[in-house]
Amino acid sequence: MEVKENALEPGGSQLPACYEKIKPYIHKTPVLTSRLINDITGAEVYFKCENFQRMGAYKMRGATHALLQLTDEERSKGVVTHSSGNFAQALALAARTLNVTAHIVMPTSAPEVKKKGVLEYGGIIYECEPTLAARNAAAAEIQQKTGAVFLHPSNDPNVILGQGTAAFELLQDYPQLNYLLLPVGGGGLIAGSALAAAYFGNNCKVIGTEPFEVDDAYRSLKSGKIEENKTTNTVADGLKTQLGSNTLPVILDKVERIIRVEEQEIIAAMRLIWERMKIVVEPSSAVALAGLYRERSLFKEKQVGIIISGGNVDLSSLPF
Repeated sequence: MEVKENALEPGGSQLPACYEKIKPYIHKTPVLTSRLINDITGAEVYFKCENFQRMGAYKMRGATHALLQLTDEERSKGVVTHSSGNFAQALALAARTLNVTAHIVMPTSAPEVKKKGVLEYGGIIYECEPTLAARNAAAAEIQQKTGAVFLHPSNDPNVILGQGTAAFELLQDYPQLNYLLLPVGGGGLIAGSALAAAYFGNNCKVIGTEPFEVDDAYRSLKSGKIEENKTTNTVADGLKTQLGSNTLPVILDKVERIIRVEEQEIIAAMRLIWERMKIVVEPSSAVALAGLYRERSLFKEKQVGIIISGGNVDLSSLPF
């Protein structure tokens, strides 16, 4: 895949307008702290709780913004995407809110709780084999048959800007943050957040976190090109995808580094949040805290913002 120049760079200045546009359709999510986690990590940590967002994840922001950017004629033909869960639910709910038909391609391996959410929000599900090629082929077929507009779950510029509004909100309330820590899958959240930090932070550094089992972003940051994963054996199901032509340039330009974590570290971090903060988070959301703890000497006495990306968990198959 061809990697573009950082075409999104000017978009950072558009975040306030993007935020005002989607504001009527989203929640301003709370920021929580934990004395115990501060003691364990040696940092002052602020958790932006996007698990309390509509449909349970930050992706409601990007889906809503992308839909609002379409013309009335485009909306009348519907939209199509492929997603293992959270963007699928986000697009289904945003589409229902705006009276748009949503065609959702989901891999057979997607968590049942996320499939159920899509159906409850009125999305039409098309199942496919759990490979990127199968997802793309199914989405292209639907697009051809229906005329629906394809919205990429992480690489669409309007989706990326929408995702950046979570960090924008956080930095408006806590402009003193030294670091933002984020999980990395397709890169939409970290790219949007990096733009927010560049334009609205005060020398705030952005660091990504991802499992060793799917460390394509770590390798991409080193090689300067989009790397792939040969296997995806991680509990963090939301991070199994890869970077795109719009997300990688922002990451190369604005992300300090990417910390990799082991599966047991993710599970331990997830359990710590559940037990001590009393909130429901999914494994992908715990990756950032796992990275903070693994490299805690780097963050000692620093103020760190972590975006809890979502809380859509299959309670029948918790990893602890």
